[in-house]
Amino acid sequence: MSDQRTTTVWLAEELLPAAVARLQKGEPASEILQSVTFGDHLDSEFAEALRAALRTLLEAVDAEERTRDSSQRALVAIARRVQAIVHQLAKDLRDMQILHGTDVVVSRGLQDIDHRNALIGRLAASIAVLGDARPGRQWSKAIPLYDVVRGAMSRIVDYPRVKLQSVTEVAVIGQGAEPLIHLLAELLDNATTFSPPHAPVEVTASEVPSGIAIEIEDRGVGLTEEVRRRIDRVMALASSGIDLSDLGEATQLGLPVVSRLARENGLDVDLRTSAYGGVRAVVLVPRRLITTVQQPTPKIHQFAPKPTGAPTVPRPTMTRDASADSVEVKQTVNGLPQRRRESPVPTPVVRTTPHPPAAPAASPGTAGAPRQPGLMWEAFSGEKRPSTDPSIPTSEPSDEGE
Repeated sequence: MSDQRTTTVWLAEELLPAAVARLQKGEPASEILQSVTFGDHLDSEFAEALRAALRTLLEAVDAEERTRDSSQRALVAIARRVQAIVHQLAKDLRDMQILHGTDVVVSRGLQDIDHRNALIGRLAASIAVLGDARPGRQWSKAIPLYDVVRGAMSRIVDYPRVKLQSVTEVAVIGQGAEPLIHLLAELLDNATTFSPPHAPVEVTASEVPSGIAIEIEDRGVGLTEEVRRRIDRVMALASSGIDLSDLGEATQLGLPVVSRLARENGLDVDLRTSAYGGVRAVVLVPRRLITTVQQPTPKIHQFAPKPTGAPTVPRPTMTRDASADSVEVKQTVNGLPQRRRESPVPTPVVRTTPHPPAAPAASPGTAGAPRQPGLMWEAFSGEKRPSTDPSIPTSEPSDEGE
């Protein structure tokens, strides 16, 4: 009897928990039963009864695990179908905003519909998380932490109440961006729901030695001891694996989703009493999910160097007629070169004074006589000056030859 009592206690305290754990890891029940031996010192009928009890228990646990697994897969499939509809609707709304963006009333209505559509998408992502799946999209590049917080704000109803105090300039890697956005959205939704409608919700993000600390502080009713114990129990159950029957009729998905996301991504979430009497949620993001913000590189326009080996093309030059160059350049009576026009069409000259008489030809004896000063002025003004030498006749250059 003592051996049977000892074996029964060993079966209840050690064998059954170990067998259930192996079954949950995926081992078949038949292999677990074959590996269990009760020893030869026990009665064969008693040992067979213990083996039958263990078989019944393992079969029941296996059926429960299959039901739970199928329920989770069904949840994830439903959530993914809803998310597909939400994404298509968001794309259609963006196209309509581009088409009707000039109409202020229509554009504002489309923005409200887009915001409500984002709320439906968050609910579908929460259902997927409870089904032990990822919340949704996965970004291929790092997202700045400021954009992560803004993305979480866009998925709640009372987003105007959220006030960003200070956010450090870091980025979240693409793998952890979407889970962090969804986790912050659930915490922000709880903060705005359980606080006065006109009270602000302050958000800060600062760098600490172990990573980035994101603080969400509201001015609500705070946490009592009973509420704190219930929150700790819900988050502990969600971390170990939540069952759909544990949700109850209230279907408050916020804290279970937060706990599941924190466990899957290595985030630490702490809820404490705020200095304002409300709740202060602190999310610690580990450094493995943090990277630096990539600054946009300025575009430098590089000009192509001028080719040095290319042949130089001579510029076109004005060619003149050879017959025109061969004409002898005439001079006026004053010794100045007489201008001639390149164009054969003469330009009409308008005169305001009487036509001056033609200048007589200079005699050979006076060819070498010095010219009187002021002749250039007479040529342009048309005035005559009396000559000091009566042997040199006064004349005015004519423009007829020009």
